[in-house]
Amino acid sequence: MLHAVVMAGGSGTRFWPQSRRALPKQLLRLAGKRTMIQTTVDRSARFVPHERTWIVTNGVQAPESAKQLPEVPAENILIEPCGRNTAPCIGLAAIHLLHQDPDAVMVVMPADHVISPPDVFEAAVTDAAAIVESSPEALVLFGVPPTFPSTGYGYIERGEPLPRDSGSAFQVKSFREKPDRKTAEQYSKGGDFYWNCGIFVWRADRILAALSQHEPELHGRLTRLQKPLGTKDWQSSLETEFPQMRSISIDYAVLERAADVFVLEAPFEWDDVGSWQSLTRLLGTD
Repeated sequence: MLHAVVMAGGSGTRFWPQSRRALPKQLLRLAGKRTMIQTTVDRSARFVPHERTWIVTNGVQAPESAKQLPEVPAENILIEPCGRNTAPCIGLAAIHLLHQDPDAVMVVMPADHVISPPDVFEAAVTDAAAIVESSPEALVLFGVPPTFPSTGYGYIERGEPLPRDSGSAFQVKSFREKPDRKTAEQYSKGGDFYWNCGIFVWRADRILAALSQHEPELHGRLTRLQKPLGTKDWQSSLETEFPQMRSISIDYAVLERAADVFVLEAPFEWDDVGSWQSLTRLLGTD
């Protein structure tokens, strides 16, 4: 079954003074009547029920996240003892999903991005899940066609297309770091590069297997957490193992090393609202 995993940590510095450590941007109303995390969960609720929605956050932000999301079961709000980047975050979610559902497919998304329209996003996730269903080894990313030569985003270079009717899914040829202005202009004009928006779809067991191959020490600590999951020993085990995990992004840990990595061209509009300037752009104000 499909599960939604919402990554909802953050230091609360990008929208200072409105945001704080305890109230980062996903817990603020920046682009609508609902907060960003509420909008993210509202959007995913179109294709995933709340009982299969998971929030990964930290102890400081968990109470407000739970308050804003009363529809999400309390046990589905996963609290990291400390920040360790996206690979441990996703691994932590994956072991919980597999504890509940051995065939879990996870759509992983940040809590603080603006995506529209919701029905187009739903269709795109459905398309990505279909790729994973037909190819269980597939690791699927969404790539956003660049609308300007951004130097603030990483880029995905697409390779050969998948033999599918939609024509919008491709093998990943390479990942490129945040470029300088001249390189960004080349990427934005070429047609073969996408912004890496940090939204992924894959089987939970597949991403753990990939971590086992490429980050065995990190995977070993996740494996040691699986046994006490759901028992009285869980919290102490989490506090022992998690802080010792390598702090590394899922991109570096797995995606830049693994085979069967595919990019699906995002048909939806996307913005990560990373600054006051981007919010001004999004709202169309000066």
